[in-house]
Amino acid sequence: MFFWAVVLIVVAGLAWIRLAPSDPAAWHVDPKVTADQDLAGGVRRRIPATEGTFATLDRIILATPRTEVLTGSVEEGKVTYVTRSQWMGFPDYTTVMKNEDVLELFARLRFGQSDMGVNKARVDGWLDRLGG
Repeated sequence: MFFWAVVLIVVAGLAWIRLAPSDPAAWHVDPKVTADQDLAGGVRRRIPATEGTFATLDRIILATPRTEVLTGSVEEGKVTYVTRSQWMGFPDYTTVMKNEDVLELFARLRFGQSDMGVNKARVDGWLDRLGG
């Protein structure tokens, strides 16, 4: 009986991670990036932006598997994306905002304390593709 209770709790927890609603008010926030930072649960980046940089980055981001727009648009100057991990469906949120001639990116996890460098690798990969 105890075994089945534990299994049920684990399955319920995994279902919550996969199905929990994403509140745009909580995640579609100003990145407030003053400098590049590598954080335990994410990353902040600032890059120079010319006309079309945001639109190109948007296409790169949306080409990433399991990534979709939570809210916002390039035309509005701010977009928040959700990218889910392949197996467990853990959501990571990335907000990109145009601030004059700079794009500010803030990628962070929703569940846990550390993303083990996943957001850093993803964002740096996007920026490598943007620059190349």
